[in-house]
Amino acid sequence: MTSAPPLSVLLPVRNGEKVVRGALDSISRQTFGDFEVVVVDDGSTDGTGEILRSAAAEDERVRVYTREAEGLVPALEFARSRARGRFLARMDADDGAFADRFRQQMELMASDRRLALCGTGVVYFPREMVKAGARRYESWINSLTTHDLMARDLFVECPIPHPTFLARTDVVDLLGGYQERGWPEDYDLVLRIWEAGGCFGKIPEVLLRWREGDERLSRTHPSYSEGAFRRCKVHFLLRTHLRRSPDVVIWGAGPVGKAFARDLISQGGRLRAFVDLDPRKVGQQIHGVPVVTPDEALRMPGVFSLAAVGKEGGRREIRQALQGVGQVEQRDFVAVA
Repeated sequence: MTSAPPLSVLLPVRNGEKVVRGALDSISRQTFGDFEVVVVDDGSTDGTGEILRSAAAEDERVRVYTREAEGLVPALEFARSRARGRFLARMDADDGAFADRFRQQMELMASDRRLALCGTGVVYFPREMVKAGARRYESWINSLTTHDLMARDLFVECPIPHPTFLARTDVVDLLGGYQERGWPEDYDLVLRIWEAGGCFGKIPEVLLRWREGDERLSRTHPSYSEGAFRRCKVHFLLRTHLRRSPDVVIWGAGPVGKAFARDLISQGGRLRAFVDLDPRKVGQQIHGVPVVTPDEALRMPGVFSLAAVGKEGGRREIRQALQGVGQVEQRDFVAVA
């Protein structure tokens, strides 16, 4: 290739001989064809290298780099350093892209210069492996189709699945790319884009088949544990919402709220109270602060509320209660669970 394509696809892989050919085939069938695939073989010890070399020989858009095993973030950063496109897309070696994915995402980014990053809808596969919790997560992600909805739920979880990322290269460069911080690298990048004022987009159509299974990195690596996600959330809350309103009331004195409070306190946050409906908890002290009723919490001046109830429907109930007394989400409160 003599000229730089507009789109570079970053695809790190390690020991993906059973799946990587399927991912590459799904990329090769894209209706938008002006791209390069920057594949980083991160220390594979199986037949992945041979498959990648064969794919590169068949399609000049595929560029393969082989390195010693260093991990996902170094592999992504190496791929980024070799990428030539004005846009960066992500792809995992065990997923599959629908044929119209790149075309629709590139058209969306071209339609609005404010967009720094966009994603697509997803479907988990194989369906027999997809449990009830993953189905709820899939439904939640696919329901967040606008910037406002994604920003609203940003501290619940990452609203754009990493394998669907398509971002402006200059934005990712400006923000320092992927960083190793002991928590999910994709969520960290999304939060930095939001903090810098970038806007999100999403194609509401399902355009990625997202593999489910117990061997996924997000299931096995400590950087993707619940604790790692909490530390990431607290870090960015203290830099953004809580920088303006540092005194916090946590709605939910159960396990989710208590765990969030521990991380908040450990990072220097100022906890004023917990809120709970259970009369057996009201009046108790947890982490040195009282458990109060919703009415008592709403009379506290100058506090920022965090909704941290893990049960299904809890987030909706807290939102309704706070909005019912005139509080505004992202100005006065956010959901973190």
